[in-house]
Amino acid sequence: MSLAASTRWRQPSILPGFGLAFGTTLTALCLIVLIPLTALMLRAAGAGWADIVAIASSPRTLAALRLSFGAALIAALVNTVFGLLIAWILVRYEFPGRRLIDAAVDLPFALPTAVAGISLSAIYAPNGWVGSFANQLGFQIAYTPLGVMVALIFIGLPFVVRSVQPVLAESERSIEEAAALLGASRLRTVFRVILPAVAPAVLTGFVLAFARAVGEYGSVIFIAGNIPMVSEIAPLLIVIKLEQFDYAGAAVIGMMMLIVSFVMILVLNLVQAWGRERLGHV
Repeated sequence: MSLAASTRWRQPSILPGFGLAFGTTLTALCLIVLIPLTALMLRAAGAGWADIVAIASSPRTLAALRLSFGAALIAALVNTVFGLLIAWILVRYEFPGRRLIDAAVDLPFALPTAVAGISLSAIYAPNGWVGSFANQLGFQIAYTPLGVMVALIFIGLPFVVRSVQPVLAESERSIEEAAALLGASRLRTVFRVILPAVAPAVLTGFVLAFARAVGEYGSVIFIAGNIPMVSEIAPLLIVIKLEQFDYAGAAVIGMMMLIVSFVMILVLNLVQAWGRERLGHV
């Protein structure tokens, strides 16, 4: 291989040390991410194909995976809408208590997940403030899949807000003013000027919120009720397998979550890259 061909894939830089930085990056990636995930795959593969198929196709496993990924997807979509609205209000409006609300957005980051779960279950339980009112209306929030979604919305909202907020803060209002001067309505300005500019950041927040929600455990188990086939999430099923010393079963479920998560996040990242290229963002 010629020198030109070997350096074609490298971008020139005024700073030296590409080889050292690249090697350090690969080493850290292998030690922190790739090696543990490979160990998980090998442990699951050691169970044998018959056991893998039996565990993966069991109704309890499928129900837990369906709840985890379905609730995570719905929660991420809800957070995308409300996170965009909250980021817009925090950036574009000045009002009393704005800094307090801005700080409160980060509370799910700071709170231990167990504290968040206890707080949510106290509020949404049948005898809680919101739960008792919901019971009067004829439905229940806590100890149902709806309670799982409430917990996932709570812990995922900051990811969308913090992803969109800097982009909105740096966006030029002169473009919006120019659109208004050219006769564009407010709705048209939102969908043709503002949303395309923040779309990559919105999708990034959606991916982060979804990824966090899929693996959430501490804040969910207190409000979910953990009823098999009803409100049992996949991370809890893994813990149950470990408590039963069924390490192979836990590894198989973990491998299934890993594969599904990787495929979904890969597709979302490809869509995000396509959107950045089409909209001219880097």
